[in-house]
Formats: sequence, C-alpha cells, structure tokens
Amino acid sequence: MKKNICRSLFYGWGLVGAPFLFPAEAQTEVADWILVSDNVITMASGDPRAAVPLGIAVKDGRILGVAEKDQLDAWTADGTTIVDVGDNTVLPGFIDAHGHVGFSALATTMANVASPPVGKVTDIATLQAQLRDFIATRNIPPGSWVIGIGYDDSLILEQRHPNRQDLDAASSDHPILLLHVSGHLMAANSRALARGGITAESADPAGGHIRRLPGSTEPNGVLEESAAAPLRRYMAASNVDPEESVIAAFEQYASFGITTAQDGASNLQTIELLREVGAKGNLPMDVVAYPIGSGDVDAISSAYTWGTYENRLKIGGIKLILDGSPQGKTAYLTKPYHVPPLGQDAAYRGYPTIAPVDATDLITAYLRKRIPILAHANGDAAADILINAVADAQPTHDHRTVMIHAQTVREDQLTRMKGLRLIPSYFSAHTYYWGDWHRDSVLGEDRAKRISPTASTLARGMVFTVHNDAPIVPPDMLRLLWSTTNRKTRSDVTLGPDQRISVYDALQAMTIHAAYQNFEEADKGSIKAGKLADLVVLSGNPLRDDILTLRVEATYSHGRRIYPGM
Repeated sequence: MKKNICRSLFYGWGLVGAPFLFPAEAQTEVADWILVSDNVITMASGDPRAAVPLGIAVKDGRILGVAEKDQLDAWTADGTTIVDVGDNTVLPGFIDAHGHVGFSALATTMANVASPPVGKVTDIATLQAQLRDFIATRNIPPGSWVIGIGYDDSLILEQRHPNRQDLDAASSDHPILLLHVSGHLMAANSRALARGGITAESADPAGGHIRRLPGSTEPNGVLEESAAAPLRRYMAASNVDPEESVIAAFEQYASFGITTAQDGASNLQTIELLREVGAKGNLPMDVVAYPIGSGDVDAISSAYTWGTYENRLKIGGIKLILDGSPQGKTAYLTKPYHVPPLGQDAAYRGYPTIAPVDATDLITAYLRKRIPILAHANGDAAADILINAVADAQPTHDHRTVMIHAQTVREDQLTRMKGLRLIPSYFSAHTYYWGDWHRDSVLGEDRAKRISPTASTLARGMVFTVHNDAPIVPPDMLRLLWSTTNRKTRSDVTLGPDQRISVYDALQAMTIHAAYQNFEEADKGSIKAGKLADLVVLSGNPLRDDILTLRVEATYSHGRRIYPGM
C-alpha cells in the first residue's frame, strides 16, 4: 500500500445520532490487518451513506477504526496485512437471533427426511426410501434407533403425517423416530412407541396430545408437544461423535455469515458439550445459550453464571415454550384454525404448553431475578400469556424480554408490547417455507398475510429481530433477508405486501438489533471503532443486487477468518 502522511479525518459512527469524526494523527496503534472494500455497509445508526469505499483496521480481534481507503497509513506498518475484497460488500457479521446450534449439530447425524429445497422427500414412498437408504448406508443393526428430522406434512403428496404403519413398512426391525419440521411433533413406528411405553392406555399429558387410530384409543404414531417426551431422550441415539457434529454445525453457520449463534432451549448435556468444545478452543464464534426455564426457578437460577462469556460460550438467560407450531397446528390461537388437524373439531384453537398461571409465575420470578427471558409464542393467544405476565410483573429494569416467533401478533398486541418494551423476534422465513400452507390450511388468507408483521412493528419504532430457527430451516441468512423483504411464498405469491420492509431495515434486524437483543450492542452489530471485528463479505451488494444471487465469500469472528477454511 502506498504510504502517505494522513492529514484528513477518519469517520466513525455511534449507536445513535450523527457521525462523529476523529483525526488521523490521533491514531497510533498499528493494525494486525486491514479489510478494504469498495462497498462497506457499517449499519451504524446515523450513517448517511449506504455502501461506501472504506478500510476497516483490526487489531487483537477488535476494530481500531474505519477510514477512507486511501487514508489508512496511520494504522499500517510492515507487518500489517491488507485484504482488499474489491467490489464485494462488507457488513457486520450476522447474528442468529434465535436458533438451536446444539440441535443443528445433532441434526447432522440424522436421516434427512425433509422436502425440497432442504431434502428429497416428496411423498410417503420417498420418505420410506430415504429411511431404508439411511439404514443401509450407516449399516444400522436391527434393534438400534433410526432417527430422522424434517418431515413436512404440508409438502408431501399425501398432505398428512407418516403414521406407525408407514414407518413399520420402512423397517419393523428398528425403532424409528422422526421429528416434524416444526420440532413440535414426532412420528414413531410400533417399535419406537413400545420403547417409550406409549400404548392405548396412555392418557394425553398436560400440554400434549397422542393422536389415535380412527375409532380406537390405539396411538397412530403421531405425538404432539409434551406427548413426545418419553421418546425425546432417544434423539441423541445416532450421535456417535458429538464434538465432530458440533464442529460441522459451526462450519455450516459460518458459511452463511453468522458470527454469533444461539442455542435456544438448551439442556444441561448440550451446554456441557459446548463448554468442552470451547475449552479446547474449538468454538469458532460466540454462542449464547438459553436453558429451559420451566422448573425450580431458584435451582435453575443458581445453576449458571449469567451473562459472561467463557471460552466463547455465554448463558444469556432462560427459554420458555408457551405453545407449539402453526404449521404443525399446535400453536395457541384466539380464533380457530382455518382447517383443523385430524381428529379435532372446527372450534380447535391449539393449546398452551404451560398453563397461563404457571407461565405468569415463572416470568415474574425470572424478571425479579433480572434473568433475561426468551419466550416462544407462535399463536396470538400464547402472545397474550406473555404480554399479560410481563404487565403483571411490572419490571422497572432494562429487561429486554423477547417474544420468539411472534408470528400471529395482532396490532393491539404490538401496541402493548411497545409499552412493555417487549422485543418480537420474527420467524419471517415462514413466508417462504410455509406461506402457502398458512394461507390455505392454517390461518386463512386474512390472518396469513399478517404473519411476522415487521412493517407494523417498524412503524411503531420498535426494536425487532428476525431468525431462521435452525435447524427447523437452514441458517441461511441471505434467504432470511430475502424472505423478510419480499414475503414470497413457494408458489411465488407475495403474502401480505404491506408487511414488507426495506433491505436496510431487515439488515438492522439481523445485526445491530440482534446485538441489542443479546445486550451486546456495545460490542457487536455495526462496524465501528472499539467493536469486535465480526464481519461478513458478500459477493454483491444486498441493497442493490438480487439477494438470492449473492453468496457469502468470507466470515470473520473476533478478527479471525472462520469461513472459508475454518
């Protein structure tokens, strides 16, 4: 790089307000490396420009400063590496506002029984073929578990869940357990039901439902919500090398530009595994874990050190699950489903997975302990449970309680949420993956066009985030960006055009707002001096180019390149 005496001004931006300036002569530290691009989107509030030519100086994993491309000499010495990505666009690293990186790791060991574009299953016959091929390829001995993930009754030809007879036909020698794409239902064959002790005499548990054969109490193999609990403990049966699967999951996350991952609804085993991997220096990015918070609040509160990173793992708060899945038709709605699921009448509205009074007690207790809360609430009736509980608790501190998914929140609920400082985190990838299903079967057109109402939220000046909920769908942040801004369904219909938002606003939800949700806005979410050098390089400019044609060229976490070549 040509050396000059720098006499102009370097630019930096705060979280709020207009740009501030600081002189080049004040910069005395030498950068380890400098990332140079013709298109840098800083995502810093108050930045009057979009994508501009800048250099980003990095030292010890943090950003020393940001300057015009020809004014970097103050940070440059013989040992400084210059990485010039030309016309490629640089942004802050994407933050996973909600997902399950531990479960994503486990999913790498399971049979893929998803439909396109994630898998190959188009009907019951291809699902059975996938299972048989998995058994043969893995050489799974008779009697050993066969675990699959991602089947989707809304996309297969038969438009129904696989039942025990379907799975018995795939193999009667193995217990087979399949997780629905929503993560809220399971399908099991006869051997698996027997292993779990689920019989005709088994009663429905609180917050769950055992589907039955017509005219009988005999289970048909489909288990909703808590009814699947006796079998969930077998989910890790295929995970012969958990550390290897964790590394594979992080490689996938990094390939999509993610620099902070979430492990929502963590269990003790997953947290211990992440701790072990982190202690070996093998966590390539920050991970924020949220253990399940239902149970003894005092015991859970004392079991963890909250809010502090250790070897790149932080326990960020607790996760509560208040209802189920809209595409699985277990979410708790105030009005009936457009088409009720098998065995339910026209008044069916889903159900809560935690009784409202118990949810209120838990939420109040955690808020009083100032432990952050993520609460899964897909249906608007479940959203009422969370909103009412926070209102009753009357927190006075900066609690940043997050409503995960918030897919069917109404306008009146958004108004209350703003007053209570609740943060909605929208599963806006649903508009693509299940938008047609929501319109035609789950919610009907009027309610479906309002799923993930980002424009209504933006109009109120509220902070909100968006997410993929991996591995429910892949952690593809560019498809998430496209879904949030276009709201196109699989059939290329725009679902709720008035809820579309700009690309820049959606990028805020994936960067600076997601950092705020994690109480990390001082360190992440924008490109600014002093923040961590968490950066993503894209092949083009999402503010200008077709988003689905873009690809992630490189991902940097704490200043180290983790993709490609993690």
